[in-house]
Amino acid sequence: MRGARREGVTEAEFTAYVRERRASLYATAYHLTGDRHEAEDLLQSALLSTYRAWERITDKAAVGGYLRRTMTNLHISAWRRRKLNEYPTEELPEAPGEYDTMRGTELRTVLWQALARLPEQQRTMLVLRYYEGQTDPEIAATLNISVGTVKSSIWRTLRRLREDRSLSMGRDVEESFGELVA
Repeated sequence: MRGARREGVTEAEFTAYVRERRASLYATAYHLTGDRHEAEDLLQSALLSTYRAWERITDKAAVGGYLRRTMTNLHISAWRRRKLNEYPTEELPEAPGEYDTMRGTELRTVLWQALARLPEQQRTMLVLRYYEGQTDPEIAATLNISVGTVKSSIWRTLRRLREDRSLSMGRDVEESFGELVA
């Protein structure tokens, strides 16, 4: 009886945790994959792995980091296993309307289109740096590469984005890029 009771408590704790943080976790998965369906699959896999380890996680305050690390590792494993290189198309399936009712939606769409054109490892580095706020050594440890590779790759990727004409939207490229990443 005691084991069943503990299992019920564990499930309730885990369910409460996921309900409270699901939007943030989904956003991380989406930023890693760049695709809604892949993000859902990635998040589901990470949640399953975390649920299995829930009782072994003693510091519940660190669960967010554990989940994000799990998602990152699962994502890296998935793109390493792919036989064929997959590259997103130039166009998103849904185009923003003529009137932008959500301020900045068009800018975000253009930026995500540019990010989608990047190789997965470069996009992953940018997400870890600018969305997750990880340092160069943390990114290097996560991706199992050197800190120098992280620094040079991020620098080259940002330069590539700054030179991307699709980000200029009819204005000076540097000014537009600054507005997009601000």
